Amino acid sequence: MLPQEIIRAKRDGKTLSREQIAFFVKGITDNTVTDSQIAAFAMSVYFNGMAMPERVALTEEMMNSGNVVSWEGMDLGGPIVDKHSTGGVSDSVSLMLGPMVAACGGYVPMIAGRGLGHTGGTLDKFESIPGYNIQPDLQDFQRIVKDIGVAIIGQTADLAPADKRFYSIRDITATVDSIPLITASILSKKLSAGLESLAMDVKTGNGAFMTSLEDSRGLASSIVAVANDAGVRTSATITDMNEALGDTAGNATEMREAVEYLTGVRRNPRLHEVTMALAKQMLQLSGIANTAEEAEAKLNEALNSGRAAEIFGKMVHALGGPADFVENWQHYLPKAPVVMPVYADMPGYIAQVATRELGLVVVTLGGGRRNSADTINHAVGITDIQPIGTYIDSDRPLAFVHAQDEISAAAAAVELKASIGLSETLPQLNPVVYETLTANDV
Repeated sequence: MLPQEIIRAKRDGKTLSREQIAFFVKGITDNTVTDSQIAAFAMSVYFNGMAMPERVALTEEMMNSGNVVSWEGMDLGGPIVDKHSTGGVSDSVSLMLGPMVAACGGYVPMIAGRGLGHTGGTLDKFESIPGYNIQPDLQDFQRIVKDIGVAIIGQTADLAPADKRFYSIRDITATVDSIPLITASILSKKLSAGLESLAMDVKTGNGAFMTSLEDSRGLASSIVAVANDAGVRTSATITDMNEALGDTAGNATEMREAVEYLTGVRRNPRLHEVTMALAKQMLQLSGIANTAEEAEAKLNEALNSGRAAEIFGKMVHALGGPADFVENWQHYLPKAPVVMPVYADMPGYIAQVATRELGLVVVTLGGGRRNSADTINHAVGITDIQPIGTYIDSDRPLAFVHAQDEISAAAAAVELKASIGLSETLPQLNPVVYETLTANDV
């Protein structure tokens, strides 16, 4: 079997066999397939797509290119369940959702990622906590999940290594936005954690990688079909990303919002709706709850009793962070030297947000990466982001910029104002949650 013949077959629109896909993925992993051949294969898939059996085969072969976490013999006493988002601005859902589901009896081995482009990264947010170790060894990872119910860490080199090389080539060859390749990339990493069920959050809108609802449905359907065929009960919820999801964008700023959410100080309505929708899916998929109403009751009890916040604190400490982080987060999270309110030039209702550009304000401040080698400033970001439909005037700022100095604050303020459009009349609001697709829908 030759790589070029596999490329030729896919170039000509043929359906690849499991054996052909397995051979090519093995070549990606052991470097017997060249970068140019991977690029050619990716472009062939980009233009010709993949049938469902091909997508399942590519996902499973990339998942099996490295270690797959096994929970056999660990007597967890509950289902293994996770959540994944396609990424957005002010999306801190994972920070709260993992402890909430653990408080209801689930076990959540969440392997998260860093920020990509205008989107924030869960790992970058956790690294704003002093001492938090995003790369524990596998034994510690499994012990923490067993003892506490949740651990949120980064991908290790031995989990789905084929995807790491494949993605890096897709990133520089304009083949990232292929639904079959996105599906395999996401699921090969998530399923390598040994999951029994998965709730996907597929964003749609101008701040999402899939900007149209049609494309978001296509990706959601693909993920649900492939994951269920691979033996993992999966649903996909399509949620809005035409504006920031929560009150804040940044790393320490979003960590603060997560702690305040868990402790009941403040729960942004949009952020709460998405968090609850996905957490309810996790409980239903895993069998912890039989109905959405039962799931909601369990989650509210986990929040209101303080159990979810307690589990979050235990996880932070188990992974090297302060034992009293939840109680004294103000002492530990870095603070930006300059905090500047940003006012609109004229009064009006916030009618539209260029969400991608809003996310790039955080990157400009130093809270994101222009390239993989950049160092992140965890203190900078945006807070008190006003949602669409809010009336803005000289007494109510659009948001507050947290910056390293006055110059960068002023530059960020200009970008932030440019990303927000006002109108004289109250605009029509988008749904926060559009729909949920299950195995019965695809």
